[in-house]
Amino acid sequence: MMYPTLSRIDGVRLSLRLVTPDDAAYIHGLRTDPAYNSHLSAVTGTIKDQRAWIEAYKAREVAGVEYYFVIERKVGVRCGVVRLYDITDDRFTWGSWILDHNKPRKAALESAWLIYRMAFEVLGQLKAYFEVSSGNLNTLAFHRRFGATETHRTEHDIFFVYSRAQFDSDKGAYLSILEQENRNA
Repeated sequence: MMYPTLSRIDGVRLSLRLVTPDDAAYIHGLRTDPAYNSHLSAVTGTIKDQRAWIEAYKAREVAGVEYYFVIERKVGVRCGVVRLYDITDDRFTWGSWILDHNKPRKAALESAWLIYRMAFEVLGQLKAYFEVSSGNLNTLAFHRRFGATETHRTEHDIFFVYSRAQFDSDKGAYLSILEQENRNA
């Protein structure tokens, strides 16, 4: 694995790289596909609108307040997206997480492991705060297994915190799981 940078971080079988305007059609396709968008905010607009959104987002990226990543297999095939946002001095939120049909086994684990590495190790953050739709049972179960702590609920969402200390304690075990999966593939 290469040392992570802000523009790219490599894992065992996946990498995260910053989105570019050329990813607009792919992202628009994910966000408008009923197979992937049931727990995301509704998207209206065209691929051209998505491209314009990405171009505007690039200013937030330069300002260091938001980072939007394409998740890719090592062979360069895109298999999802994930976003870091609401970044402050020591905390962040992550979401807009979609994995598509091109994802390998354990892609959820590896993409989460990578986004936490990016936030904690590259950006130096201390805590992640995020919310999950209460109807998104698979994602809720995933975050609980990963060690996130529920902080509160609303009618529609469940809120979590996950600390750098927890990640530092667990990251070696997650890496072992990913390496074992890679050997078995």
